[in-house]
Amino acid sequence: MIDPAYKGKMVVVEGSYAVAHAAKICRPNVISAYPITPQTHIVEDLSQFMADGEIPNCEYINVESEFSAISALIGASAVGARTYSATTSQGLLLMHEALFNASGMRLPIIMTVANRAVGAPINIWNDHQDSISQRDTGWIQLYVEDVQEASDTLPQLYKIAEDSEVMMPGMVCMDGFILSHVYEPVVLLEQELTDNFLPSFQPENVLDPEDPKTFGAFAAPDTYEEFRYLQEQAMQKALPKIEAVAKEFEEVFGRFHGGLVDGYKLDDAEIIVMSMGSILGTVKDVVDQYRAKGEKIGVLKVRSFRPFPVEQVRKAVKNAHAVVVLDKNISIGTNEGALFTETKSCLYNSKIRVPIMGYTVGHGGRDIRAESIVKVIEETKKAAKSGITVESRFLDLREELL
Repeated sequence: MIDPAYKGKMVVVEGSYAVAHAAKICRPNVISAYPITPQTHIVEDLSQFMADGEIPNCEYINVESEFSAISALIGASAVGARTYSATTSQGLLLMHEALFNASGMRLPIIMTVANRAVGAPINIWNDHQDSISQRDTGWIQLYVEDVQEASDTLPQLYKIAEDSEVMMPGMVCMDGFILSHVYEPVVLLEQELTDNFLPSFQPENVLDPEDPKTFGAFAAPDTYEEFRYLQEQAMQKALPKIEAVAKEFEEVFGRFHGGLVDGYKLDDAEIIVMSMGSILGTVKDVVDQYRAKGEKIGVLKVRSFRPFPVEQVRKAVKNAHAVVVLDKNISIGTNEGALFTETKSCLYNSKIRVPIMGYTVGHGGRDIRAESIVKVIEETKKAAKSGITVESRFLDLREELL
């Protein structure tokens, strides 16, 4: 339980600093990253911590690309090191091949993804296309709403990923610039509390000349499928771990950001707005305005996109009159965002028949304004009464540019 004598002191810092500080407090043994906007400040702060001698028993590896960064961490993790990186956008895509290797070798590497749009055209602002495009690589993906959650989720994800029943890599996904470059009050992680919460990494299997093992070896058709099955089973085992670790974190630190999902004014909600990331703050403000008028609107925050919380989503939306999903990404060729598709899929074989609409929003950092959220909610209210006319659409398209 949280020590009554511990009074978390808020300090105003940049989001990137809060994340770098959290990474430091988690006591990594190896850090490797390549700078790319808007992630650069995270690794700059970590390099300063290293220069100041604030991260003991740690090696910072300077590399020539993001592919090299993740490759270095695969080797380090395989010999039993706790590892950390940060990246974004094209850098994350450059890691793509090696992300599969990290997962397939069951290496609990942790990184922060400062979400940014993917080119072409070139764009450095925020959406979720980069991490969503890596959803099938076998990495846990937790999406955060604010800087405090971005900081607090790092030790949680280490504890989940390093669990002997899981042993999968993971990403903390935070909105680039919106969260990485904002200055806001944050309670920085305290070393002693974090040490008590997060044990040292003690993997059962490591590369050791005295006890030879093979990692990532050749697998013929008669064995390959079982490897994929075990990865999927590990993801399913992560579901209850994510919930349990979030509650344990609350007991120790006094802060709770949700487990797999989190609800806001959800218990009696007739219309539910679902989304991930920093957009939720704007959505909640709009919902407060509706509640002040007596309208039963609620918010469902999806924190864990991988593994996807099927049962929690079903439970949250089962009594709603209609649901609208806001996605900062699109799967080209489907006209849908990934969260919308996943939500429809998880309800298909259930008895829940709530109408669901989808909007893809905020591409390339376009502002998502309160009046646009109002428009979305009004359209969803119409669908609850008369049915859906358009299942998924872009929000706030500038027709004059088409």
